[in-house]
Amino acid sequence: MMILAPLQYALGGFSGSLVGFTLGLFGGGGSILAVPLMVYLVGVPSPHMAIGTSAFAVAANAATNLVTHARHGNVKWRCAGLYSVAGIVGAVLGSTLGKAVDGEKLLFLFALLMLVVGALMFRGRGNLGNPGAECNREKAPKVLGFGALTGIFSGFFGIGGGFLIVPGLVASTGMPILNAIGSSLVAVAAFGLTTSINYSLSGLVDWPLAFVFVAGGILGGLLGAVAARRLSARKGALNVAFAGLIVVVAVYMIVKSINSFTA
Repeated sequence: MMILAPLQYALGGFSGSLVGFTLGLFGGGGSILAVPLMVYLVGVPSPHMAIGTSAFAVAANAATNLVTHARHGNVKWRCAGLYSVAGIVGAVLGSTLGKAVDGEKLLFLFALLMLVVGALMFRGRGNLGNPGAECNREKAPKVLGFGALTGIFSGFFGIGGGFLIVPGLVASTGMPILNAIGSSLVAVAAFGLTTSINYSLSGLVDWPLAFVFVAGGILGGLLGAVAARRLSARKGALNVAFAGLIVVVAVYMIVKSINSFTA
């Protein structure tokens, strides 16, 4: 059982608020900061514990945001369901593989993934999509394939994977980006919950820290949404700045990992 100091739990709530704020402000991608914050700011000694705990927190935050998107009719439930079912299978496989990999090596691979995410966020999203797109029999195999693949990544790294799920939904169905964002939250919640359950079976989830992180995320998300409305005219510049932040964190993680390998 992992024992953390009260200050670490306070830092966990602060970290959760940062993740929630970025999710509310940028509409996605913030959950990828959860694991680095758990390891380097909160000071969780085990990378596997950080991944298992953050996976639950990400799932809870996604479920909270899903309610809002559902009320606005942004969720295509059939597509989200197909994608999620395939992704759950992938998440079980990915999280099982992740537990078997050395923690420091896992952080190094995670940092490389962050570099890819940062690069993708620099690219614009010009595809308007088809508002009438649905998941019929013709599209089902493609949706299931994309779902399984993103589920593996999500489970392996303990992330929500929205930055992978959104383009995956667009590519496999042709739906507009807003529908993809809303529908992706079903998969993010499902993948995160699956990963956290798998890790918890090995005792790799700190539940008090997870709930503190979630509480901070809810508060941060509300503040981020307010900031997003006020800064909407500069959203493009903000997204570029956030992508830059991800790259900086990734480089820091790579340097730390290389130092640990050579020590």
